[in-house]
Amino acid sequence: MRLREALAYSNPLPRGAPTQDYPLVAWCDALVTGHADLGDTLTNRNPEDTELVRLGRLEAQDFRSALAAAEPRQSAAAKAEAQRAAAAAKAQWAPLLANTDETSRSQAFGLFFGLPGRCEHAARRIRENITAPPATPAEVGLQETPATD
Repeated sequence: MRLREALAYSNPLPRGAPTQDYPLVAWCDALVTGHADLGDTLTNRNPEDTELVRLGRLEAQDFRSALAAAEPRQSAAAKAEAQRAAAAAKAQWAPLLANTDETSRSQAFGLFFGLPGRCEHAARRIRENITAPPATPAEVGLQETPATD
């Protein structure tokens, strides 16, 4: 677990993603929920798309349960940042959800490559009230190796 968490936290986040765990989980929830909502608008889904929507709904449920568990421990500033992050993620989906061309919505649905690995770790950390910083790659035994020509 520490190794996977160290790797997840060592990778850069996408542009616009919050760096603190609580707002990040709200952002992740809004992204995966938007993707599932977009999938629900498709009338001719293949079985793989239906499964992606189902899995997205389960993942969103996990994020929301982590947010609910951690909410009483959050500062007003963290809660406000989480609301802003979720609103920004939802806003990215809004034009796609409003698009009346199903082919365009289907193409957009297929372009979603998933969430950063940090999302699942951040959800676990806020649910379990883990406040210590995540391990670094060096702390779990991963060393950078110099490139050779």
